[in-house]
Formats: sequence, C-alpha cells, structure tokens
Amino acid sequence: MTDETPRKGPLAGLRVLDFSRILSGPYASMVLADMGAEVIKVEPLGKGDETRNFPPFQGPLSHYFMALNRNKESIALDLKSPRGSDLARRMAAEADVVLENFRPGVMERLGLGYEALSAANPRLVYCSISGFGEGSPLSDRPAFDIVAQALSGVMSVNREPGQAPNKLGLPLGDMAGSIFAVFGILAALTQRGATGRGQKVDVAMLDSLIGMLGYLAQIYFVTGTAPQPVGTKHGSLTPYGAFPTSDGHVIVACLTEGFWHNFARSLDAPELIDDPRFARYETRLTHRAELEALIEARMVRNDTAWWLARLDAFDVPHAPILDVGEALEQPHVLARGLVETVEHPQAGTMRMVRGPIRFDGAGPAPAVPPRLLGEDAAAVLGRVLGLGSDAVSDLVAAGVVGAPPLPEDLSERA
Repeated sequence: MTDETPRKGPLAGLRVLDFSRILSGPYASMVLADMGAEVIKVEPLGKGDETRNFPPFQGPLSHYFMALNRNKESIALDLKSPRGSDLARRMAAEADVVLENFRPGVMERLGLGYEALSAANPRLVYCSISGFGEGSPLSDRPAFDIVAQALSGVMSVNREPGQAPNKLGLPLGDMAGSIFAVFGILAALTQRGATGRGQKVDVAMLDSLIGMLGYLAQIYFVTGTAPQPVGTKHGSLTPYGAFPTSDGHVIVACLTEGFWHNFARSLDAPELIDDPRFARYETRLTHRAELEALIEARMVRNDTAWWLARLDAFDVPHAPILDVGEALEQPHVLARGLVETVEHPQAGTMRMVRGPIRFDGAGPAPAVPPRLLGEDAAAVLGRVLGLGSDAVSDLVAAGVVGAPPLPEDLSERA
C-alpha cells in the first residue's frame, strides 16, 4: 500500500477518505479496504482514534484498534486549524468516498460537510454514520452500541424468560450501521457510474437495527403484541435452541418438518412424529413445554460428544456452543483461511481475522497491519496532493500534520 503497490480486489482504484473513529465507521472502511479500496484514515492530532488507547495492547497497538483498522493508511491532522482543514478539503477533492461518524453538524462546523465537499468534487460519495441520523428528535444525543440496542427492541428479547435484559455480545448496533453504510456506499457508487454524480448516504445505527428486526417486527404488526424473550429458543418454531446434555448443551435447529422427523428418530422416539401434539408446526408450539421436557429428559442421558456424533449421523442441524477461542481455532476457520498472521515492526507477529468475502474463490489480499498514528503522512500527502518532503516537514513543524511516533515513544506499551 505504501510502496505504491495497489491492493488487489474489486474496489482497487477507489480512494476513501475516512474521518471516522471508534467502531461503526472504521469497520465499514475496513470492509472497503479488504475489497481493495485505498483507505486513508484521518485521525486527530496527538491522540488519534480514541480506540488506540483501549487496553489490552500488543506492543504499541490496542487490541481494539488492531481489530478494526487493517489495510489502511494513517495521517494525523489538526482539522480545527485553517491549514489542516484546507488539507482535508484538498484530499477530499481527490477522493471517491468520504466517510465520517460524528454527530450531525460536526463536519459542517469544520468546513467538511457534504455541501462544501461535493461543490468541489461533484462525483464524491459522502457517507455519514450516526446514532440517529438526520431529522430525528434524538439527532443531537450521543449514541453508542448499547444505546441503539436498547432503543431497537433487541435487548428486550435477548434474554431467557424472566431474566434481566441483556445486550448482544457482538456490538451489533455499531456493526449494523457499518454494514448498511457499505451497502449504501456501493449503491451510490453504482449510480455514480451511470450519472457521473455522487450523493450523500445517511445511515443511523438505530435505523439499521430496526431494519434488521425482520420477523420480530412482523409478529408485532400481525398480532399487536411485542415478541417475548425465549432465550436460545425460537418464538415461532420448536424444537430449536440449546438442549442440555449430561455435561453441557447442544444447539438443535429444526426449521423444517424433515429435520424434525430426523431429530425424533435420533431421540429413539419416532412415535413423536405422528403424535397429534407434535405433528405440525402449530401443534408443536401449542405443546412446546411438553415436547421440550421430553427432549431434555432424553438428551441429558448422554454427553455432548455422543450427541454431536448422533445428530450428525441423523442429519439434524446442530452445533456445540464454542467460546471465542474455540471458534477461532476450529477446522472451518483453518480451511477457509479466516485467520492470518502478519508482521508488525513494533508489535511483532500478530494474528488477525480476515475479511469473509471471496471473489472467484479467493479471499482478500494479505493484510497490511494497522498503522501507527500519522505513520503515512508523507506518503499520503505526496501521492494525493503532490507535496514534497520539505512541504510535509513544514506542516509537521507548524503542528498541522502529526509526525509518526519515534521508537522510544512506543516503549511504554512494548
């Protein structure tokens, strides 16, 4: 990337100027970078993206920053100074995409809003991710993942019946905003190919989670009653969810009648198939408690390993419940190449999750490890704006552009 070798992928040649920080924006720009886009991460002078300071660390790099910022270049600018803001506007004039995730109005106050940047670059696709988007009565409020989860209804059903509401283990409020931002950016780029003009893409984290409610929303619209929590079970199907074994739990998911029949046979209880209480989706739901009690009484007699082999033999959708470490070390991850090893000059050897999208059977190009704050200033300003080393040095001396940290500055986290 910094040696003038473009990354491969369907988005190669696309330049993204990324002002975002924390999670919702950086995850979106990382997905674009995985697909070959040139992503220039613009960070605040001095401190950089706030997640650079979140422990634990590997060498000088935060685990949080590492997870969301592979395949990008870093430049640190004082956007509140006239010269820093001018540099950002000039770079935006050479970009295909601008991405930001500040509260509505912040970029406008910096002179970097959509109207200002698109006037100089009509082809620009400008994507804003925020908690609530433009025009919401909540627009001015701060929002993080857990706030979006709470307001979306997701937390109300993410629990066992009778238990306290719980947030999802994944930061899905942030990540849903990221994913829909990528969709919006790619759609706007497609339209630009036909019209020659860019546009603004407005994505709200709360909107994104509301949009993912799917059949939960439709249950409310159809019945007038909000869906209730069912834990690992399914509100409309049974058997489905975690069932106890003698030493743990196994997930079983019978979404079709055929799989239900297979499961009944695996329980040595084929008579359940024709039992009027359990013969159809509707009757199984009506008699859910009776059916699940029968299943649990049978499954608890054998251990998890026995049931995994048994369910596999009877072609029943099933899974063990893995922790994160087990998930990352499972054979599927190895076979699909979802974890790769990269070398960083200060942090050393690091393992990273690869992007999941494949084109023509191949995954993303080998990852470029996350960069130190401002590490690519000279390369970016030279390539994008044609500035020489003396001009960059003057900007650094004036406190407009951040210089990369010296090795001794990194020793505290090494």
